[in-house]
Amino acid sequence: MTLRKTLTLSISGKGGVGKTTLAALFLKILLEAGKKDILVIDADPAMNLPSVLGIKLEGKATLGTILDKKKDELESETPASRKLLEGEIWENIIEHNGFNMLIMGRTKGEGCYCTLNSFAAIIIESLTKMYDYILIDFDAGFEHLSRRTDRSADILMIITDPSKMGFDTSHRIKELVEEIYISFKDIFLVGNRFNARLEQRLFDFSKKIGVKFAGIIPQDQNIEEFNLNGNSLIKLPADSPALIAAKKIFKTIFQI
Repeated sequence: MTLRKTLTLSISGKGGVGKTTLAALFLKILLEAGKKDILVIDADPAMNLPSVLGIKLEGKATLGTILDKKKDELESETPASRKLLEGEIWENIIEHNGFNMLIMGRTKGEGCYCTLNSFAAIIIESLTKMYDYILIDFDAGFEHLSRRTDRSADILMIITDPSKMGFDTSHRIKELVEEIYISFKDIFLVGNRFNARLEQRLFDFSKKIGVKFAGIIPQDQNIEEFNLNGNSLIKLPADSPALIAAKKIFKTIFQI
């Protein structure tokens, strides 16, 4: 029996830098390349990725909702209870036009997000056996790193915008990866909404913090209009500047 080789990409960065947009663009590229068995995980409590992809969540529960409903099973920590939980999670994975999606959402009450992150890490690890590609759109900052949520990821892609806050957050993410000994095969830095004159500055910054430079993505009026009108970025036209740039970055990161 041939073991499935899964490629898992985690997308991280400061809030508002375009992580969700990049996740959508990379998904579009994978689908257009004819790739199968793709799972997209929206690990941001804001849950914006379904909207960006034109997905309605009617009738599907988030991972957080499932954990709230199954607290007793979760606390018992028996193999049987764990299997029941995993079964319900599988039932709520969304199947949509060539890919699957899992929504983490959030749990109720104070102090519950640690449990959600911990269980999400276990689920993500088990799902790596079922898919060829997993894209994870994380929440802002580095909470997911401190909770080891993406411990099964192969590649970490750090997104920044052209701001000091974006650069500082990117640097802190890289430092935290080293502090808590997360072993990614590669860490890439991507500039979103950058113009060409700032590319060298971002390249120099990537060298300074010790990550690979993947490229920049320009401001794109098509993305602005699609997001404003609620249209799926999967339908973005082929001549969109952001999509063209994302394809170059995709080849750099995945080497395919």
